[in-house]
Amino acid sequence: MKNFSKLALLALFIASGAFVTSCSDDDKTPEPQTLYQKLGGTTMVADPNNPGQMIEQGRLSYRSVVDSTITLIVSDIVVGAEGNLGQHFAPVISEALSGNTTNVAILSDNLTDFFSANTGGGATNTYTGLNMVAAHDPAQNPRMGKKSNNAEYDKFIGYVGAAAGLNGVTDPALINEVVAVLESLRAPIVQE
Repeated sequence: MKNFSKLALLALFIASGAFVTSCSDDDKTPEPQTLYQKLGGTTMVADPNNPGQMIEQGRLSYRSVVDSTITLIVSDIVVGAEGNLGQHFAPVISEALSGNTTNVAILSDNLTDFFSANTGGGATNTYTGLNMVAAHDPAQNPRMGKKSNNAEYDKFIGYVGAAAGLNGVTDPALINEVVAVLESLRAPIVQE
């Protein structure tokens, strides 16, 4: 009986070792991807706006949607479309229409930085601009023409959705993640 007990104890020891080994780090569920990773992440690709330079695919994805959003907003302002956001962007648009596109480029860079840094862009993407309250308050940011209300913010989200589609972002789950990010910013941005 003593030999049986020793064999049983040995078998139990071996079995527990096998169990512990089978529960190693290799069996962990992979971390979910960030929105930045889903948009291409840190994979380096040729920058179509800067020949000979490389850019992270995630950052390029954001920049493309941001630039398309700006273009859609400006197009509606120029043609006088109903409900356009001209009053919000009046200072920047008036400069751009007179040939000075510096602040449009700054707006694009700031928005790209903000979204890249805050959706998983990691150490290579940082945002150093104004916080969302200050950025959208004309009293604190002379580049903002007026405070936003909910209807105007809804319109902005619509522009972003249209711009995403123009840039090949059509997966409903991915679009819902983008909308969730935008909705998380509604409170500090909508000030009217």
